[in-house]
Amino acid sequence: MRIIILAFLMLLPCTASLSLGAQKLTTMSGWQPGWPRNEIKPAFHFNRGSLGIVSDKREGQHGWWQRSFDVVGGRHYAFESARKDKAVAVPRHSLPVRILWQDAGGNAVLSDPPAHLAGEKGSLPRAEPDYPADADADVNGWTRVFGVYRAPSKATKAIVELHLRWSPNSSVEWRPATLVETAPPQPRIVRLASVHFTPRGGKTPMDNCRMYEPFIADAASKRADLVVLGETITYVGLGKKFTEVAEPMPGPSTEYFCALAKKHKIHIVVGLVERDGSLLYNVAVLIGPDGRIIGVYRKVCLPRGEVDGGLTPGRSFPVFETKLGKIGMMVCYDGFFPEPARELTKGGAEIIAWPVWGCNPLLAGARACENHVYLVSSTFTDISANWTQTAIYGHDGKTLAKAEKWGSVVIAEIDLSQRHFWRNNLGDFRAENLRSRPVIGGEKK
Repeated sequence: MRIIILAFLMLLPCTASLSLGAQKLTTMSGWQPGWPRNEIKPAFHFNRGSLGIVSDKREGQHGWWQRSFDVVGGRHYAFESARKDKAVAVPRHSLPVRILWQDAGGNAVLSDPPAHLAGEKGSLPRAEPDYPADADADVNGWTRVFGVYRAPSKATKAIVELHLRWSPNSSVEWRPATLVETAPPQPRIVRLASVHFTPRGGKTPMDNCRMYEPFIADAASKRADLVVLGETITYVGLGKKFTEVAEPMPGPSTEYFCALAKKHKIHIVVGLVERDGSLLYNVAVLIGPDGRIIGVYRKVCLPRGEVDGGLTPGRSFPVFETKLGKIGMMVCYDGFFPEPARELTKGGAEIIAWPVWGCNPLLAGARACENHVYLVSSTFTDISANWTQTAIYGHDGKTLAKAEKWGSVVIAEIDLSQRHFWRNNLGDFRAENLRSRPVIGGEKK
């Protein structure tokens, strides 16, 4: 028996040691198992260079592999690992990676003040854990997990944890992670614009379209990368039915705005009415600076008037990859509900364009801050009505720019490489949101 055990240990990575009596597992590379309480401890093992965790039928099991890495405060570090799981129902919830920042004594360090809070008085919160993101699994079932992070100024150690939690009768194999110094991420500067305007006096859908040309030119002259126009602009103010203004995609209106986008080398989001066979949709169309349609979003949440008018709801929340970043779209009534913005954010949206006839202004800020996403609204509501604003909202839900008068274009410059940190120990809530939001229904991701 002793010979068998020694032969097994020789197969482990490096010079691993295993004490069966105490069930203590350590490796030469520094990885050690951890768990919150013995009652919910899963099983740990090595498997050909990977770090395994296995749960049985008990609910609530939770364990992780961890290792300490030396870091220099203020410098950036690239994290990478990969995992292969079996029978884990919701990997984003049950298989997080955490990076905890500590000083030489193993104590949590304070966060560095974000630029917009640097002058505020009061104590800073501690630096919260970072949560690297998941990529798609490869052909062999391994999911890459990665991220680049700045170590807080006072940090000298990063504790990396590779978890399996709250998933009975399942298992995961983690490849030992790396954390290496790297260059800071390059800035991703984007200039967002929105038009505060309602077409009046036109007789045809194309008349309304043409009224937006000077505003698009104005946005382009201000070096905007993306400009958002209003909702159903070929319908508003004309006194016509949806059937009279609906058109296919592509159609006359999209061709007009595609030409303007190409002329001014700008992304445009415009609200139109689409006809697809016998069906009509309220849509937002994203057009690229090359004059081509990047994508069409069909409004999912329909108010009474649109239902009575015979419109059909869309069924999905697509997110479109552009040279600016990932862009999603909502239309008006979508903003009354948390699900559209949440689904877009789950799909990776960094910017949500929102043509909106009118909505409660509190909800615009809520959709932005609860998802840590930039939101750009273009509305037909007068500023004096204290209703929806034509504005650009930041990750904290506050307006970065808003229109004060009709016929104006508002601009805000953002940096998509910059993470937003909330105070009161919430950290980067966009990453926290991914791992902590509740599991709903038959969710698989």
